[in-house]
Amino acid sequence: MQALGLVPYVPTWELQEQLLAATLAIKAANRTAAAEGRPPQPTPQHLLLCEHPPTYTLGKSGKPEHLLLGEAALAAHGATFHRINRGGDITFHGPGQLVAYPILDLEALRPDIHWYLRALEEAVIQTLASYGLRAGRIAGLTGVWLDWEAGAPRPRKICAMGVRCSRWVTLHGLALNVNTDLRYFSYIVPCGIADKAVTSLQTELGRAVPLAEVQARLLPELLRQLGAVPAAPSFSLAPAAAPLPV
Repeated sequence: MQALGLVPYVPTWELQEQLLAATLAIKAANRTAAAEGRPPQPTPQHLLLCEHPPTYTLGKSGKPEHLLLGEAALAAHGATFHRINRGGDITFHGPGQLVAYPILDLEALRPDIHWYLRALEEAVIQTLASYGLRAGRIAGLTGVWLDWEAGAPRPRKICAMGVRCSRWVTLHGLALNVNTDLRYFSYIVPCGIADKAVTSLQTELGRAVPLAEVQARLLPELLRQLGAVPAAPSFSLAPAAAPLPV
């Protein structure tokens, strides 16, 4: 695990792509290992945890009109906007939000993207349960919600997810609103869903929650849901990387 702190979005995305490329190179070499008399090399499993400055990202299936601000208004709110290569629509990243980017070789864990998404969701659900919050899923809507049951008066998303998978290696991940300034979500149609609200741990509990505390609770849940407790030797959650610019 590498805790990056508050870091710009683009260098973090570039770091993910570098780790992806390195993992894909190992997988490519492993395909010819037996024929060349070499043992296959285990693929590393990485996890980046961070916060971002105010940033909007639009997935490849998203609609640009779901960003309700022009360039001047974006700048006035101190935010940037990026089209990226994950699935999903538009979302917001900002200070007080815990972002987790697993760069995992699912072939070494379980080659099933639906299982992977449910595992990420369950890790968040269990983390929220440790704060006394009942969270769950809404059918057809990836992410984690409060008041998610059918007929509930005000479903609220507390964690958004968007991933990309290349040859079973994952990119991007989840964004859990801890002490996030929710006003930023009013400038978009969050995840393309116009009829549901967004919330945060701070809003639900009525108090600020240390991000490091939430991180310490989320990490073991992620490892447990991904079947990495105890961590296998190939599950190295400490990628070597130069510090990112702040």
